[in-house]
Amino acid sequence: MKLAFTKMHGLGNDFVVIDATRQPFRPSPELARHLADRRLGVGADQILVLERATDASADFDYRIYNADGSESGQCGNGARCLALFVSERKLSGKERLRVRTTTSVLELERKPGGQVRVNMGVPRFEPAAIPFNAAARAERYSLTLAGSAMIEVGAVSIGNPHAVLTVPDVAGAAVAEIGAALQRHPAFPESVNVGFLQIVDQEHARLRVFERGSGETQACGSGACAAAVLGRLWGKLAAQTRIELPGGALGIEWAGEGEPVYMTGPAVTVYQGELEWAGQT
Repeated sequence: MKLAFTKMHGLGNDFVVIDATRQPFRPSPELARHLADRRLGVGADQILVLERATDASADFDYRIYNADGSESGQCGNGARCLALFVSERKLSGKERLRVRTTTSVLELERKPGGQVRVNMGVPRFEPAAIPFNAAARAERYSLTLAGSAMIEVGAVSIGNPHAVLTVPDVAGAAVAEIGAALQRHPAFPESVNVGFLQIVDQEHARLRVFERGSGETQACGSGACAAAVLGRLWGKLAAQTRIELPGGALGIEWAGEGEPVYMTGPAVTVYQGELEWAGQT
């Protein structure tokens, strides 16, 4: 049978988006890995599956599968693409949508110029909520990596776990080496997305992110939110900040503790296609 899909991206963070509101679809880890494979499948950082809402608290449910087949609870760039997908497919006429992931309910609002503003929810800092193995909350945590190297990170949940460390220059950061080491670290029982943050000034920062289940990507929306939030807690960034990633820039707004973080950026449809699919997931 045929499986329709749409290829999309947000600042180069690319997705295969599948409408499961009309054709039930929930991929196995093996099928998700195949779809994400850049040689044998369509190729993507994540697979996004739009489902019918299970109750009236959201307009749609939304599942996220990483390139390695694991499932994630959050994807900010994907959320912006989802808003464009729903509009282009005429699945809803609403200007503002509520979509539920496995960990969060997000509010999506289309803006002029192809931009989408996303309410990413209230950041969570308590170690148990991240999850992160620590006796108590702290602004920064010291961790020992292989070879006895010490590193300081901030930790936060934006619907998924993030560790952020500051670097003098993102271009020279050991993103893959340190990112993989932190993802294996016992302090992060569900692994972690690792952000490398370079402060330019209070309203501008540069960021590279080594994502859980996908490796380094061109952009990470939840990672940009995590970096902006922790940068503000550290007194380094303002309430409104431009986070510059390899694929482009995102606008992040955060009023402070207990308040939601907002992300604004573009979403692009690349092409639509069909796959031969046996029907099993």
